[in-house]
Amino acid sequence: MTSLIGMTQNTVEKTRTSVTILGLGAMGTALARTWLAAGHPLAVWNRTPARAAVLAAEGARAADSAAEAVAANSLVIACLLDDASVDEALAGTDLAGRDLVNLTTSTPAQARARAEWARERGARYLDGGIMAVPPMIGVPEAGGYVFYSGSRELFERHQETLGVPVGTRYVGEDAGFAALYDVALLSAMYGMFAGAAHAFALIRKEDIDPASLAPLLADWLVAMAPSVHQTAGQLRSGDYTKGVVSHLAMQVAGMPTFVSTAEGQGVSPELLSPYFELMRRRLSEGSGEEGLTGVIDLLVH
Repeated sequence: MTSLIGMTQNTVEKTRTSVTILGLGAMGTALARTWLAAGHPLAVWNRTPARAAVLAAEGARAADSAAEAVAANSLVIACLLDDASVDEALAGTDLAGRDLVNLTTSTPAQARARAEWARERGARYLDGGIMAVPPMIGVPEAGGYVFYSGSRELFERHQETLGVPVGTRYVGEDAGFAALYDVALLSAMYGMFAGAAHAFALIRKEDIDPASLAPLLADWLVAMAPSVHQTAGQLRSGDYTKGVVSHLAMQVAGMPTFVSTAEGQGVSPELLSPYFELMRRRLSEGSGEEGLTGVIDLLVH
């Protein structure tokens, strides 16, 4: 009975896709460990060999070169510093017949160029944008995922394997879309951080515990978040007045209060000023009955 169980386990392990990962920074190492824990044979390479040696002690095969790592498996994951690092790592490697999945942070233009670069070398290509930090990898309840774009057939072929460390979301055949979604979401995040920074700055000199503001601030941001659906609907329809309850003219009229409060608290309004200026410009075009959606059109050249 024991031997039969062992044979069954060995058979299951043999069916798990072998993976090569190039780049063992914090994210690459987290991905590698999750695939190893799930029983996927793994070949690893890193410019600094010591990082690969650590994973070799945990069961990975450490390659002496990127070319050796690429040759080891048909599914190759690149998780490097930047687009130039991908060029450097893959220079001189034989990519013919390989499935290259690039999780390196890049721009949409770089992703599209990399897809063409891969095709010219006989490789199939997927680009990925990671919406997670290393501690979220291998923790499904953390809610992290990776945007993927490029070949749908290639994504579907490897979706199960790619989904082992973190969730997957396919966003289109255009190889640049994963990077675009990634940067779009992160841009919104930085806008939120900017607003939160201004809010904390306003109370900084007062006898107010920041910890008392934090839950109120978090709840307010959550309450406001669904407004993005109204914005999307207005952009699709072209009617920027639909469903508006706080029109632009009223909001512009209230802006001096925000600026005066900041000045009174000894706080620079520089995080708010650019957005306020866009609101004023939109109002000057005679769009007072709109909400804030029209500001988007001012940003697009």
